[in-house]
Amino acid sequence: MMISEVSEKFGIPQNTLRYYERIELIPRVNRNKSGIRDYNEVDCNWVEYIKAMRDAGVPIEVLIEYVSLYQKGDDTIEARIQLITDQRQLLQKRVEDMQKTLERLDNKLQWMNEEYVQRKKTPCHR
Repeated sequence: MMISEVSEKFGIPQNTLRYYERIELIPRVNRNKSGIRDYNEVDCNWVEYIKAMRDAGVPIEVLIEYVSLYQKGDDTIEARIQLITDQRQLLQKRVEDMQKTLERLDNKLQWMNEEYVQRKKTPCHR
């Protein structure tokens, strides 16, 4: 799959995909005879994983560390588990904080809508 197809499939600009490869966030993508990147299923799986993690707010530095550990093999599994566990806890906290904010906004909207409806029902006296 060409970089343009991967870019479209995952909604990631081509320059970002090149950047991710350059900083070794995704493994080196094979190239065809013309030197054009040729993404395979494994490459796309990495892109999908990185996109999901970035969308969740995981810092690039953490992802680089994870990929580096992954490439060193099974001896790093404990470190990878810890890294993912730490990121999961941070993400869980953000989700809880966002849920509280969402509830607060819902309450505010409900109050505002009730006030608006009440005002519409009350006739103006001059």
